[in-house]
Amino acid sequence: MNVNFNKRDPLYEQVVRHFKEEIAAGILEPGQEVPSRRELANQLKINPNTAQRAYKEMEEQGLIHTESNLPSKITRDLTILGAVQDELLEEAISSFISAIRPIRVPLEKVIGLIKEKYVGGVVEEKEE
Repeated sequence: MNVNFNKRDPLYEQVVRHFKEEIAAGILEPGQEVPSRRELANQLKINPNTAQRAYKEMEEQGLIHTESNLPSKITRDLTILGAVQDELLEEAISSFISAIRPIRVPLEKVIGLIKEKYVGGVVEEKEE
């Protein structure tokens, strides 16, 4: 598991977001077992309390569930799983619009560039 942490957001929120991205991409599947809190902390080199907080948050959001002493698993609730992708898409679009609105690019040009980059497979990640 590889997560590039930033210094702006709390670590546990970044862990939750990573799980959401893995769910949205289909890498983590419904009912799939996830690492224990201690295993996750070791894999990501984070404090076990941070891993615990991330799992607690994911349980509250319904992304994972834990039954007694059994390993935690990704939910099988398709409504929750579908909402994850919608949430991530909404966040990305809102951020994108906030970034480009000040330069007043015509909507048609924006849509054309999005289609060109998305369909052409030239979507590049920006290094932070």
